[in-house]
Amino acid sequence: MILRKVWGSVWSRSNSSKDPSSQSAIQVPMLSSSSLGAFDHLPMDILIQILMLVEPRDAVKLSLACKAWRCLAGGNRLWIFYLQCSQESWDSIFFAETSLRSGYPLRMLSSQSGELSFMRIYGQREQVPGSIIIDGGSGYCKFGWSKYASPSGRSATFLEFGNIESPIYARLQQFFATIFTRMQVKPSMQPIVVSLPLCHFDDTESAKASRRQLKTAILNVLFDMNVPAVCAVNQAVLALYSARRTSGIVVNIGFQVITILPILHGKVMRQIGVEVIGFGALKLTGFLKEKMQENNITFQSLYTVRTLKENLCYVALDYKAELSRDTQASMKIAGEGWFTLSKERFQTGEILFQPRLAGLRAMSLQQAVSLCMDHCDPAGFTGDDSWFKTVVLAGGSACLPGLAERLEKELHDHLPSYMCNGVKVIPPPCGVDSAWHGAKLISNLSTFPGPWCITRKQFRRKSRLMW
Repeated sequence: MILRKVWGSVWSRSNSSKDPSSQSAIQVPMLSSSSLGAFDHLPMDILIQILMLVEPRDAVKLSLACKAWRCLAGGNRLWIFYLQCSQESWDSIFFAETSLRSGYPLRMLSSQSGELSFMRIYGQREQVPGSIIIDGGSGYCKFGWSKYASPSGRSATFLEFGNIESPIYARLQQFFATIFTRMQVKPSMQPIVVSLPLCHFDDTESAKASRRQLKTAILNVLFDMNVPAVCAVNQAVLALYSARRTSGIVVNIGFQVITILPILHGKVMRQIGVEVIGFGALKLTGFLKEKMQENNITFQSLYTVRTLKENLCYVALDYKAELSRDTQASMKIAGEGWFTLSKERFQTGEILFQPRLAGLRAMSLQQAVSLCMDHCDPAGFTGDDSWFKTVVLAGGSACLPGLAERLEKELHDHLPSYMCNGVKVIPPPCGVDSAWHGAKLISNLSTFPGPWCITRKQFRRKSRLMW
């Protein structure tokens, strides 16, 4: 009945607009001199609540009726409500539309939502074409449609991205062709968002050339497969975006190495220095395997050990105190039966903080992150000296329960007092799929693919200019 009155008032307003005398008799405070019909005397909050009951397409029609309805139905408050009802969280949408919409280099909107029309943003987001997101991690590849809530497929990464050798083109071609086949899609039908792997960490000319060569090889393969547009973004940067940050330090626990990357406004600051620890998730799994063998726990494959690591292991906040506690837990694995672990559960993750427990001569995690912060502090790239105090964890093994809390505690103990104030460690925002979800934020932007993608024509022109 209320909605019928809404349309009735709009219809009456459109008919009475032909009679000038009827318009001059009605005044609508706070909105304009045009009329809302039967709703002229309702409070603003009630009017907004009524409009929230209609569909977005009907709200658009209402906004075209007259100036008063345009102020109500076209206002940000209503369209923020519609965006809040969408699949993505409002916090993620707001972060993306205020921080990422302009593409790279990033430009944060100064007055928050005041510069934006969320009615326009809603309409543009509805028209954004679906894209394929491919996050080729060092251990596992995640792929799927940007409109989906999570990756639709995942598999072991069978391509060593960091190896720049002559067969790189063929291996990349096989990699992408396999994904397109599994998704049952034609490459020419939609843009592709691909994560660039973490490799060649130095700021030397040779490292820059290797990174350029790898990115060019990826673009060449995709455009030769007739992909219309490609967005290629660093994996760590995507993980940072998924935490709704554009600046901070990303700790990526990869398959074979751990990398600590300072990122400022979406750019990896290699001139500050990227720290690398010479072991990763594979060593954690191997260490758990050794402990299980020491305790005469039999298993059929390394896959079993990895499954136990992902489901039973954690990081102790106080390692010494944990040694005296009963930490036994069991898990059943199909085809192999029950497994029971005790101290192995927290000893596995402890080698991140005490590598010597595994016989490793390497920096501990807290030492590497502290060193990265030491480099960031005097760099003076921005007047805000807190940009590097947010640490975001990424990678499958970074999902170990308790890791973020332990690292934050160790950093507070390790750093000087003036620097440790405000340090915060954030666990992987979307678990093992953090980089994929960071790419999803970009893929669903109201401005996508425009400022983020390079088209085949642009790439070919750029390649000709280089030669």
